[in-house]
Amino acid sequence: MAEDITIKQSQEPQKALPRDDGFRPIRKRFGQRRGEVNDGIDTKLLDLARVTRVTGGGKRMRFRAVVAAGDKKSKVGIGIDKGKDVSQAVEKATTRAKKNMITVVIVDGTIPHQVEAKAGPSRILLKPQKKGRGLIAGGAVRTICDLAGIQNVSSKILSGSKNKLNNAVATMEALKKLKAR
Repeated sequence: MAEDITIKQSQEPQKALPRDDGFRPIRKRFGQRRGEVNDGIDTKLLDLARVTRVTGGGKRMRFRAVVAAGDKKSKVGIGIDKGKDVSQAVEKATTRAKKNMITVVIVDGTIPHQVEAKAGPSRILLKPQKKGRGLIAGGAVRTICDLAGIQNVSSKILSGSKNKLNNAVATMEALKKLKAR
């Protein structure tokens, strides 16, 4: 009789049941915070300044952060925002930088033509370079070009301005002017 009764097991793989032992599941990705999404966009803090607003009751201090974000594949943006503490300012500026991204025209690792732009008192000149020449730029201009994925470019800050915020905005204006030939 025992030979006649056969139990057929289904060939489907069994689904893993959720653990109900009272412990939360272990995070698989190291280096990510809760709620953070890995979207392939790199961010870099360009400038952090303590700003004050004078009111009747005294001085109110806040922090202004300037953050550049880019995917190193022709998309780049900058974000400027303020917060009550440093982490809040950086977080707000990062989200704003990701929202304000532009697409940069890149031809063979460089820009298609020479371009000059002005923002506030800052004037920036960007020149295309041959392959293998490298990224010849300094400060905020270098960071933005690197995050945009431009490998061979030469730049000059014509105004002599040391203000990172104005130089970053002028660089973004120059990259917006680029046209494919």
